[in-house]
Amino acid sequence: MKVEEKLLRNFYRINQTPHIELARELCLSCELKPCTRICPAGLYSLNDKGEVTVEYSGCLECGSCSVVCPKGAIKWSYPRGGYGVQYRFG
Repeated sequence: MKVEEKLLRNFYRINQTPHIELARELCLSCELKPCTRICPAGLYSLNDKGEVTVEYSGCLECGSCSVVCPKGAIKWSYPRGGYGVQYRFG
């Protein structure tokens, strides 16, 4: 089974309070924007204004985005208990 097929089996219980926050001003000063390339779920993208946006609801909770951010603009934490991704490999 391919990785993509396994990821489609995941279940997400979405909390209305995001567990990922972006410091917009710091993001704007970042030239490389590595978060748009490192996220395995592809949650980070650039909008028409060149600003980074994130869709936290599909987060795989790996934390790669906060590690790779050279500006420290990503505040990442695990979702509140009972929320987030539930892996279902099979």
